Amino acid sequence: MIKTLTSRELNQDLGAAKRASREGPVIITDRGKPAHVLLSIEAYEKLTAQHATLVEALSLPGLSEIELETEPANLELQIPDLS
Repeated sequence: MIKTLTSRELNQDLGAAKRASREGPVIITDRGKPAHVLLSIEAYEKLTAQHATLVEALSLPGLSEIELETEPANLELQIPDLS
């Protein structure tokens, strides 16, 4: 689960932010915009491990809740001339 805190909330209760990071990433906002992410050391090590696979990286708690806006790919099918 992803938790979002303002910088002020983080400063007022760092302990709560640290506890929340055990459950998943904690996004810290500045002036309403995401600015930092607090992770547990286990999540950080898993994310930065040299041997981590894409599947392992994507299995971190809370990542399924992140909204990702992408543009559709412009792919054209090209059939090769084999004659």
